[in-house]
Amino acid sequence: MVKAIMHGCNGKMGQVISELVKEDDVIEIVAGIDKFTGIENPYPVFTSLAECDVQADVVIDFSNAAAVDELLDVCVEKTLPVVLCTTGLSEEQLAKVKEAGEKVAVLRSANMSLGVNLLMKLLKDAAKVLAPAGFDIEIVEKHHNQKIDAPSGTAIALADSINEAMADQYVYNYDRSHERKKREKNEIGIVAVRGGTIVGQHDVIFAGADEVIEFHHTAYSKAIFGKGAVEAAKFLAGKPAGMYDMSDVIGL
Repeated sequence: MVKAIMHGCNGKMGQVISELVKEDDVIEIVAGIDKFTGIENPYPVFTSLAECDVQADVVIDFSNAAAVDELLDVCVEKTLPVVLCTTGLSEEQLAKVKEAGEKVAVLRSANMSLGVNLLMKLLKDAAKVLAPAGFDIEIVEKHHNQKIDAPSGTAIALADSINEAMADQYVYNYDRSHERKKREKNEIGIVAVRGGTIVGQHDVIFAGADEVIEFHHTAYSKAIFGKGAVEAAKFLAGKPAGMYDMSDVIGL
């Protein structure tokens, strides 16, 4: 059995993953980490990873950006592989993630779902054909009204997939309201919508002369992200130091 620590166990995703793992014969959660301790769990809960004295093979993180620095420090100190699912990280934190990956196995993905990771691959292929033909690229993402960061980490990851395929020639435009001019050819517009209980929707639009091609992904529940995180944890346990992502897990 893979022994996992759930970092952010009392958050929404932490609870989703806790339920999913109950039905899995390969992995178990042996401890949880959360500042909020008002939820009963079938495993011991600590307020910080540094305080946790339970032996484990991997950490699954669904917490918040403010907790990531300490998480990475302790994972490096304890040589604990970590599946890092928290989004909204700063540039400094992203640099720290890469630094941690030199000492311990780190799997980071802006989105853990199989569908989104397949979409990233499809976008790379589409961009190579459509971008040289003059198609403009826009991304619209929609999430619930409780989501703090905008645009979503997934929207950025989708844009990054396109940019990687096109030798990083694009810049991202998050808000056109501050300028009155036509769009540049080398930009990807990214728009964030927040409202209601939308779990997650992402539309990538390739708009050309007289034709439009759209890629659409809808998440109907948080379970799709939890399932991906569980599979990632099973994959990462025992892996040597390095940076990994969901493409490694699903073999894309």
